[in-house]
Amino acid sequence: MKKAITVSGVLALIFFATGCSTVPITGRKQLNLVSDAQLIPQSAASYEEVIKEGPLSTNPQQTEMIRRVGQRISVAVEQYFADQGRPEVVNGFEWEFNLIEQDVPNAWCMPGGKVAFYTGILPFTQDETGVAVVMGHEVAHAIARHSNERVSHQMLQQGGGMLTAWFSSESEYHEAIMAAYGLGTQYLAVLPYSREHESEADHMGLIFMAMAGYNPEAAVGFWQRMGAAGGQKPPEFLSTHPSDSTRVREIRELMPEAMKYYQP
Repeated sequence: MKKAITVSGVLALIFFATGCSTVPITGRKQLNLVSDAQLIPQSAASYEEVIKEGPLSTNPQQTEMIRRVGQRISVAVEQYFADQGRPEVVNGFEWEFNLIEQDVPNAWCMPGGKVAFYTGILPFTQDETGVAVVMGHEVAHAIARHSNERVSHQMLQQGGGMLTAWFSSESEYHEAIMAAYGLGTQYLAVLPYSREHESEADHMGLIFMAMAGYNPEAAVGFWQRMGAAGGQKPPEFLSTHPSDSTRVREIRELMPEAMKYYQP
């Protein structure tokens, strides 16, 4: 009886997963089982904890630059979707931009528009336009609801695992089947979707920075610098990110589209 209930629940989840939403600008269909109303409050609480731990940068010029770029891009994004008649895309967003004093070459944007830069990425951005490359990319992750999609995929993966475990529970090959399921979902679903998210954020980020008046051509140099400093990396099919050469090639291909939005 318990197994029957479990299978019923998993099948209901898989059936529900047939619904999807559309990513703005790119038009890609995505799985979305988790609402902003669920993720944004959790993200805001997590962000507050990160900011408290910090430490926040005491460099006023760098901190102001991060906030200035973030403000310009967020205003441009909101204006764009208002002009498109889709202001709901940024519903619930309460933008915040902070610079954390850590030698980590990273930045991120949580659902709802909470952004953190680490001082370790500034040598790679080099200037305000370089910061806009990273800011546009990270904001794009939030606008595209990539976090929602990742959680949705995890839910579906777990549900499929439960179903696979139930059906194979009496098989002498149960452990092998479960191992194959885990590897299959990792290499055929999780990693490819992660790379797709990165490429999609690159695409949207170029447009967002251009909307804000930053030259998107700066993205090529930034990603080349990041690639040169990255050291030994796994093959692309084993990575969560596109290879450096793939990323730069795709950005070059997207440049004519992005430049249409650029007005110095």
